[in-house]
Amino acid sequence: MTSKSAAAAARATVHGYPRQGQGRELKKAIEGYWKGRVTAGALRETAAELRAANWRQLADASVHEVPTGDFSYYDHVLDTSVMVGAIPARHRAAVAADPLDGYFAMARGTQDVAPLEMTKWFDTNYHYLVPELGPDTVFTADSANQVTELGEALALGLTARPVLVGPVTYLLLAKPAPGVAAGFEPLTLLDRLLPVYAEVLADLRAAGAEWVQLDEPALVQDRTPAELNAAGRAYRELGTLTDRPKLLVASYFDRLGEALPVLAKAPVDGLALDFTRSAAANLDDLAAVGGLPGKRLVAGVVDGRNVWIDDLERSLSTLGTLLGLADRVDVAPSCSLLHVPLDATAERDIDGQILRWLSFARQKAREVVTLARGLAHGTDAIAAELAANRADRASRAGSAITRDPAVRARAAAVIAADAHRSQPYPERAAAQRAHLRLPPLPTTTIGSFPQTTELRTARADLRAGRIGTAAYEERIEAEIREVVSFQEKTGLDVLVHGEPERNDMVQYFAEQLTGYLATQHGWVQSYGTRYVRPPVLAGDISRSEPMTVRWTRYAQSLTERPVKGMLTGPVTMLAWSFVRDDQPLADTARQVALALRDEVNDLEAAGTPVIQVDEPALRETLPLRAADHAAYLAWATESFRLATSGVRPDTQIHTHMCYAEFGDVLAAIDDLDADVISLEAARSHMQVAGELATAGYPREAGPGVYDIHSPRVPGIGEVADLLRKALSAIPADRLWVNPDCGLKTRGRPEVRASLENLVAAAREVREELGGTAS
Repeated sequence: MTSKSAAAAARATVHGYPRQGQGRELKKAIEGYWKGRVTAGALRETAAELRAANWRQLADASVHEVPTGDFSYYDHVLDTSVMVGAIPARHRAAVAADPLDGYFAMARGTQDVAPLEMTKWFDTNYHYLVPELGPDTVFTADSANQVTELGEALALGLTARPVLVGPVTYLLLAKPAPGVAAGFEPLTLLDRLLPVYAEVLADLRAAGAEWVQLDEPALVQDRTPAELNAAGRAYRELGTLTDRPKLLVASYFDRLGEALPVLAKAPVDGLALDFTRSAAANLDDLAAVGGLPGKRLVAGVVDGRNVWIDDLERSLSTLGTLLGLADRVDVAPSCSLLHVPLDATAERDIDGQILRWLSFARQKAREVVTLARGLAHGTDAIAAELAANRADRASRAGSAITRDPAVRARAAAVIAADAHRSQPYPERAAAQRAHLRLPPLPTTTIGSFPQTTELRTARADLRAGRIGTAAYEERIEAEIREVVSFQEKTGLDVLVHGEPERNDMVQYFAEQLTGYLATQHGWVQSYGTRYVRPPVLAGDISRSEPMTVRWTRYAQSLTERPVKGMLTGPVTMLAWSFVRDDQPLADTARQVALALRDEVNDLEAAGTPVIQVDEPALRETLPLRAADHAAYLAWATESFRLATSGVRPDTQIHTHMCYAEFGDVLAAIDDLDADVISLEAARSHMQVAGELATAGYPREAGPGVYDIHSPRVPGIGEVADLLRKALSAIPADRLWVNPDCGLKTRGRPEVRASLENLVAAAREVREELGGTAS
C-alpha cells in the first residue's frame, strides 16, 4: 500500500477508557454491594450502563473502533486470572459458591482467607492483583465476561475490539503461589496457557470480533533471551491459529526495543507502539526492522498518562514519518486512558484559559480523531483545530503561572552539603535513642486514621460555606483528641495525629503550594474502589506558610509520647500528580523538596521529635529500562535528602513505601539516609525483610505486619509470627512494628481491633526477647 492509501486508511481508536463514570457511580455501586445495600443485579446493571456510556462517548467523538474487555469491577489482571481459571486454592470454594463474591474475596480477602498480593502496574500509580501460580496450576478458559461485553458493544452498532492482557505479560507479572518451591518461574507455564488463550480467541471470533488486542507491556522492560524466545513462540502459535480474529499486540509505557523484531516477524496482524515516551527509539527501531509490511500499526502519539493538550503539529509529523512503515497507520493514545480523569469540561473552578491547556480522556479521544482526520485528509482538513491548539500551547508557555524567578534562584543556589545530614547515621541513632527512649520493637502507625463520613461532611460544609473556619477546626481538634486518646490507651509508642484534615496525601499539600492546580472531578483509579484526584503541576513550586505544624503541635500537646509529623515526599508529590512536560522532572523535584524542607524545619522548631516523609512512589517511578535507572535515582534520592537534611541529629526522620517491588532499589533506599523506613510486607509474607538483610541495610526498619487493604483483622498470633519472621532478618534493636500503610480507607472497629492485636503481638515478642513491654 502506498503512503497515500495508508493515510487514507487512518482511523482513530483507544486502548481503554476510565471505568468509574463521571460521578464515580461504579465505586458507589460496588461499595453498596459490599455493604448489602445494592443487589448483584443492580451492580451489574450499573456496570453495563457505564460501559455503554463510555462507548457512546467515544462513538460521538468519531472514534472508529472502541475497546471492550477493559472494564473491570476491581482490576483487569484479576479479570485475566478469572478468564484463564487461575483461582488460588484458598479461594476456589468461594468462587464456586458465588463467582462475584469469590472475585471480591480474591481482591480484598475475608476474615479467614487472605487476598492476592497487590502491587503497582509498571511505573504507574495503578495497582493490580498479582496472579499466584505453581507447577500444578491448571488453566481453563472462561470467556463469558469478554464475550458479553463485546456483544453489548456490537448491539449498539459499534465497531469493537476486545482488549486482553497478553499471555506473556500475564505470566511475567505472576508470582509463585505460597508454598511453591523456590526457583519456580511462572513463564514455564506458557505452553499450558496458550491453548486457553486460543479458546478465548475462538470464542471472541464466534461472537463477532474482527480484531482482538493482546497487551504485552512487560516486553518494554529489559528481557532475557529466554523471555524473548517465549514471546516469539507465543505469537507464532497464536498467530498461526486457523480459528482466530486478527491480532493486535500492544505495547506501551516505553520503547519496545529488542522485543520489536520478535513481534514484527511474528504472524500477527498489527502492533501498537508508544510514540510519546519513546518516540525516537521506537521510530528508529521500527525503521531498522524494515517496518511492518502487510501489518497494521496503531501509533500512540497522544500521551495517555498526562493531562496537557497534545502538540498536534508534532504528532502529525510523527505520524507522517510512520506512513511508509506499515500497511495501515491508525492513531491512538499511548496507552489506556484509565490513567487520566474522564472529562476536563466538568471542572468549574479552573480558569477558562488554563482549562484550555488540559486534556482528559474525552478530550484525548477528540485529539486522536483530529489527528486521524489530518493524517487521512491533510492539514487543511484540521486547520482550525491546529490554529487553536497552537494558540493554547503558546498561552501556556507564556503564562506567568509557569515561572517564578525567586523559586528558580533558590533552586539554583542549592549546594551538595544541603542534601546531607550534619552527622552520620550511627551518631544520629544514639542521639535519637537518648531523646525518644522507646522500648524494643517500638509500635507506631503509618499516619492516617479512618476518614469518617462526618469528617468528609465537615470539609464539604467548609467549602460550601455552611460552617466557618472556627467550627471546622473545632471538629478537627475533636477528632485528633479521640485518635490520640485511642493510641495512648492501646499502648502505641509513637503516635500520629491521624490526618483528619487531609483529603489526600498529595492533594492536601498541593492545595497549599503555589504552582499546583486542584481539580474537583479529576478522579483516577488507584485500585479497586479507591480513586484519587491527582493535582496538576502547572508552575514553579513554593510554600507560603506552614501546612501541618498547627495540627501536629496540637496533637503533641495532648500526650507525653512522641508524635510524628507527617509529610509527603517530593518524588511522590510528582508521581501522584500530573507533572509538567515543559521542564525536567529533576528540576520540579528540587523545587518541591525545598518547599518541604521549610515544612520539616518548622515542624522541628515546633518540638516535633519524629518526622515522617513518605516516598511510596520511589520504586513505582523507577524507569522501566535499567539503563535509565541511575539518572533517575540520583535526583530522586537527592530531592528526599534535600527535604530532610536540615534537622538536628536527634530528630528522627522516617520514610514509608508500599505496594511495590523493592528489591532493585535497595541501594537507593539506603541512599535516602532516613533513620527509619517502613514498608509494605504483610501480603508478600515479609519478603522485603530478607531483601533488606541481604542488602546489608544498616538502619531501622518496620516491615508491615497488618495488611490494611483488606477488611480482615489479623490475629495476635498471626502478627507475632510475622514479627518473628522479620526478626530472622532484622535485629531487634532496629525493628519497628507497624501496619503496611495508612488506615484512612478502613473502618474504625476493624482498625481498633487490628491495632490492639498489633500492640499485643509486639508485647508478646518483646517478652520472648527479654525486653520490657511498654
